Amino acid sequence: MDTQITSSEADSELNLDADRAANTETTAPVTTPAIEPSHLYECKSCGYVYEPASGDQKRGISAGTPFEQLPKDWRCPVCTARKDKFSDIGLPNKPSGFSENLGYGLGVNVMTPAQKNLLIFGALALAFIFFMSLYALD
Repeated sequence: MDTQITSSEADSELNLDADRAANTETTAPVTTPAIEPSHLYECKSCGYVYEPASGDQKRGISAGTPFEQLPKDWRCPVCTARKDKFSDIGLPNKPSGFSENLGYGLGVNVMTPAQKNLLIFGALALAFIFFMSLYALD
């Protein structure tokens, strides 16, 4: 019995061997770089906060565009102030101030700005309710 291999069979054997070799090779895991949150910028004129994660859909700025990469002619979508009228207010949801000062102030320094607002306006609402309840003391 004489077995002869045709050229098409030999090509298919080579392709199978190449596929097996490709499947057995180890590939390095693909790692995506950690995306650091970008700094927020606040308009000094009206208080609008530019968030790079959201972008500016009104002016065609896609989400993820850092403030530094905005066009020079970009303006505040609320009051049309120039880009140089914005100030860096830091990272979102991070206590403001220097890290060495966060231990002072009865724990208020470690609160985020949103938490501070809730504390202040909640205390004002509670004081108003107490004041109004004095009318019920007839």
